[in-house]
Amino acid sequence: MSTQSRFRNRFRRWTAGAVLLFSVVILVSLVPDVASAHNVSSRDASFVESNKGVAIPAFMYLGAKHMVTGYDHLLFLVGVIFFLYRLKDVVLYVSLFTIGHSLTLLAGVFGNIQANSHIVDAIIGFSVVYKAFDNMDGFKRFLGFEPNTKVAVLIFGLFHGFGLATKLQEFTLAKEGLVANIISFNVGVEIGQCLALTAVLIALSVWRRRPGFLEHSFMTNTLLMVGGFVLVGYQLAGYWMEQ
Repeated sequence: MSTQSRFRNRFRRWTAGAVLLFSVVILVSLVPDVASAHNVSSRDASFVESNKGVAIPAFMYLGAKHMVTGYDHLLFLVGVIFFLYRLKDVVLYVSLFTIGHSLTLLAGVFGNIQANSHIVDAIIGFSVVYKAFDNMDGFKRFLGFEPNTKVAVLIFGLFHGFGLATKLQEFTLAKEGLVANIISFNVGVEIGQCLALTAVLIALSVWRRRPGFLEHSFMTNTLLMVGGFVLVGYQLAGYWMEQ
């Protein structure tokens, strides 16, 4: 292939990526709710606050629904498993995330540990930026070191769980059946996580068989990083507006 042809192909790829990136930014700008991944529908919120007693199936459903639609969590997990080819590695990293996620979700609700939800969600957005930058080998290229990814996934898992806890703390939850309901919600979150990750793994497996996977991985993680920065910016703006 001639130098001119290679330049044309590269230009087309970057142009397509720029158009996609611009579309994402415009979408988030026009629809602010898109950037608030912990939104709960009015119907779900009404149920949570009016519920009295144990409602295990309902709270499992709400937990699964929240994870499947919680794209901040999913974007981070996509980044985590993007270059994991062995199932045991996927299980290890997802387990670390689950441990951290579950600890702070339960501790935040039962221990009434509170923090500003915008700050917590901004850190969650930053976790997406971190993982995309790590996938792009940015730490080694620009900073000369590589962080311990396992520790980072566990720590960010703590923040992701705390993000869910801050949302639940906004509701007036009945004491009767609270333990069973919150545990059921957490189980539902993990079920939703498994379902979403299964779909992502299938899509990645198909994509990895194509010759363009590694070639386009840098652009994909660039877009992932931009999505994380959008989430961070939106949450920080919300925090400053509250002051």
